[in-house]
Amino acid sequence: MIVDCAIYRHGLRTEGPEDLSDALAEAQAEGGFVWIGLYEPSEREFDLVTQEFGLHPLAVEDALNAHQRPKLEVYDDSLFMVLKPVVYETESDSVSSGEIMVFVGACFVVTVRHGEGSPLAAVRRRLEEEPEMLDKGPTAVLYAISDAVVDHYLEVATELGNDLEELEAEVFLPEGGGSRGTASRIYGFKRQVLEFRRATGPLALPLTRLAGTAPLGASVPFVNDKARPFFRDVGDHLTRVNESVEALDRLVSDVLSAHLAQMSVRQNDDMRKISAWAAMAAVPTMIAGIYGMNFDHMPELHWLWSYPAVILAMAALEVLLYRLFKHRGWL
Repeated sequence: MIVDCAIYRHGLRTEGPEDLSDALAEAQAEGGFVWIGLYEPSEREFDLVTQEFGLHPLAVEDALNAHQRPKLEVYDDSLFMVLKPVVYETESDSVSSGEIMVFVGACFVVTVRHGEGSPLAAVRRRLEEEPEMLDKGPTAVLYAISDAVVDHYLEVATELGNDLEELEAEVFLPEGGGSRGTASRIYGFKRQVLEFRRATGPLALPLTRLAGTAPLGASVPFVNDKARPFFRDVGDHLTRVNESVEALDRLVSDVLSAHLAQMSVRQNDDMRKISAWAAMAAVPTMIAGIYGMNFDHMPELHWLWSYPAVILAMAALEVLLYRLFKHRGWL
């Protein structure tokens, strides 16, 4: 469905006519541009937009089906860019992503949103409060959307960093190793980092092209040359995000390795304790077994102090073994 439709002239908003063709013609005649925002449109709903703005069928297919990687495609009459906004859900400590498809032409912008994680309403309000920026045309809208998405990446990276610190504290408790569910929590966190990386990693090349710092960047149409420094700034922010994601991924792998190592050490300690107690239990069992064989020719059986002597020997050996194992740290 169409969420918002407006014509912008000299950075000021004018409500566009209901007919998209009339809105486009009015924007072209007055040197402005039309910005149409859609939310999860159906194929039938999107057909009208496709026909009026001459959008490429391949880009339309991507916009309808969603589940795309961040990318930038150049067609004859428009520029098509895919971004994946990421939302950190504090209640579940998890990361979820949506999708924003942006069609940019000479005098139009069409944004298609999938999922809840989208800053488009806030972006539109912020741009409408900055007429000088909005007067730059469709390029300003593309920049503002990219900037909002990447800036939110920084916030999500901070939240994930806090979660990782909590995991580290749990793993490196004084008793060591954390609880039984620590490994599953670490693995779940690693999946969140992977989901985050899928949104941030592929976006580097499109921003490089928009900023004109790659060989293909100079050939990107519908982008004002004066806007390239702004896209470079967004690219710098994205670089910081990707560095944070790499650091998080390495650290969580190290935390998992440390947790598994501590669990292995704990199991070895447990096995040593079990072996020590088993050895202590074997001594009286062995002595009792010898004197339980009922042989006739065992002189100790007829001694007056045989029973107290055997009990005393068992106790002495148990104390000796206990002190030996305690000294070696097995108990």
